[in-house]
Amino acid sequence: METTNIYPKIYNLSNLILAWRKARKGKTKKREVIEFEKDILGNLLKLQEELKNQTYKPLSLKTFILRDPKTRKISKADFRDRVVHHAIILILEPIFDKTFIYDSCANRKGKGNLFAIKKFNLFKRKVTNNLKSESFCLKADIKHYFQEVNHKVLLEILKRKINDEKTMNIIIKIVENGGGANEFWICKKRCHLAT
Repeated sequence: METTNIYPKIYNLSNLILAWRKARKGKTKKREVIEFEKDILGNLLKLQEELKNQTYKPLSLKTFILRDPKTRKISKADFRDRVVHHAIILILEPIFDKTFIYDSCANRKGKGNLFAIKKFNLFKRKVTNNLKSESFCLKADIKHYFQEVNHKVLLEILKRKINDEKTMNIIIKIVENGGGANEFWICKKRCHLAT
C-alpha cells in the first residue's frame, strides 16, 4: 500500500464519519459522546478543517486511577481526539497489519478470542505431541508499558512505514500529548510493533 500522500485520506469526511462510529461504539450513553453528537456534523466538519489546515491540537488527557483488579494510572483522550485516533487507525491499519505474523491476534480483524483459543490449542497439541507430554504457557504483562515506551523509538518505527510528513506530524502531536503517559491508539489498539 502506498504510504505517501495518505494524509488527505485521514481527514476525508467519510473516514471521519466511520471513525466517529467506531469511537462511539459501546459509549453512546457517555456524557462526552452525547455532547459531541449534539452537533455531530458541525463537530466532524470542524475536525476535518483543523486536520486539513494542520491546526488540529489534541486536548489535554484526563488522568485517573483504575483499580480493576490491579491499580493502574489511565490517561484518557477527549472523545473528539479519539475520533481522530480512529481516523488515523482506519488508514494505517492495513499498512501495518500485513506485516504482522499470522498468529498474532491482539485486536486484529477476524482474529479475536476464539481465533486465539484455537491457535493456542493447536500449538499445545504440537508441543505436547498430541497431549502425550507436558507443556507450559506463560502469561505476562509489561508493567506501565504505554507510559514507558520510548517515543523516539516508536516514531522511528512508524517513519519506516509512513512516508508522509503531514501524517507523521499529526502522529507526533498525539504521541507527545500527555508527556509520556499517552496511550496512543495506534500503538495500543493496532500496531503491536517490535524493533
